[in-house]
Amino acid sequence: MHSSRRALLKTGMALGALGVVARPLTAAADTASNGTVTLPFANGVRPTVAAGTFPQKGEMILQRTRPPLLETPWHVFEQNLFTPNAQAYVRWHMNDFPTSVDVSKFKLKIFGAVEKPYELTLDELVSSFPPTQIAAVNQCSGNSRGFISPRVPGAQWAHGAMFNAMFTGVSLAKLLARAGVQPGASHVAFRSLETPVAPYPANTHFEKVLPLDKANDGATTVAYEMNGEQMPLLNGFPLRLVVPGWYATYWVKMVTEIEVINHPGTGFWMTPAYQVPDNRAGAMIPGEVGVKMVPISAMVPRSFINAVGKAPVAVGKPVALKGFAFGGNSALTTVQISTDGGISWHPARLGKNWGEYGAREWVSSFTPTKPGSYRVMVKATNAGGLEQPMEASWNPGGFMYNAIEHIDIQAS
Repeated sequence: MHSSRRALLKTGMALGALGVVARPLTAAADTASNGTVTLPFANGVRPTVAAGTFPQKGEMILQRTRPPLLETPWHVFEQNLFTPNAQAYVRWHMNDFPTSVDVSKFKLKIFGAVEKPYELTLDELVSSFPPTQIAAVNQCSGNSRGFISPRVPGAQWAHGAMFNAMFTGVSLAKLLARAGVQPGASHVAFRSLETPVAPYPANTHFEKVLPLDKANDGATTVAYEMNGEQMPLLNGFPLRLVVPGWYATYWVKMVTEIEVINHPGTGFWMTPAYQVPDNRAGAMIPGEVGVKMVPISAMVPRSFINAVGKAPVAVGKPVALKGFAFGGNSALTTVQISTDGGISWHPARLGKNWGEYGAREWVSSFTPTKPGSYRVMVKATNAGGLEQPMEASWNPGGFMYNAIEHIDIQAS
């Protein structure tokens, strides 16, 4: 067995014996605040919590304590293309999520419309299947919701409800192949260790459902490592579903059941939750009625500019620009830069391609020709032909935000 896989099992078994236990989360959050941060929208003041407040987490922006919603500070993205595990954002749905997992008792169950249902311990999963690696952006459906206008209910995230990571695990297609999917099966349901509590009904288990072709696409992965380390507890230890190119609502944390079924799923977390208008942008007009809604699925392209500093820049001197972008549900093809507020555009140079679902760095520059303010804009286009819009689409969930980003630079 590969040395890193042996190390994973050794560490996992130790965690199972000792337990990975959070301190009482409410008390921890109340007593370990580092201060506040002001996110760039109305009512944007949020507390920041110190490293160690939440298990295995560094300094984070606190959106909610329990269940925890922790946002990644923007400077983390400026310094890292692959988000450090300790500062990868966290989003749980139910209060009663496990604060410890005993891997000596944990099993992954594959069953339903299959020829040979079976169960695996973590040890068996890691040792029985060849590992696969995939770079992918995990992005909350409501990332950047705080910028939506008119505002909608839900966590008012800035841009920090996302992370880019290299995942190691087992291709879901291989797990399904061992089980032998029966003719007539069309979907695959995934369930976690989360336990429903009020206000959710007792039978409202967290369940997400993928079409069988997406589950079998070879990219969808049951991951046990994130950035070469054991999956963090709050990001899904011991196993997390990775659904590259789709929003994070499908990336089930602490996944324990995989059931092959013959319908698209009717549970709360498929409908009515996480629904968007049935068009590529997930867009509608506020107040519009009679709009056909469908479960959210594919991500759209996004790009970001990292800060270039607040000091004025000099006329006639080149200004270096950099940032990162991703294509969403298909590969990033181009990143374009405008320095005149969107009147004209030129291509940026893309950095290393880590795979069609991961983030890529970009670099560019411009030279101010006269004193004044310059609006620098960035937009991404993917292989599916989708390009970022000038203005964000609107829907009642505040989902799929991907408006073109900009910064203003003063030259003198």
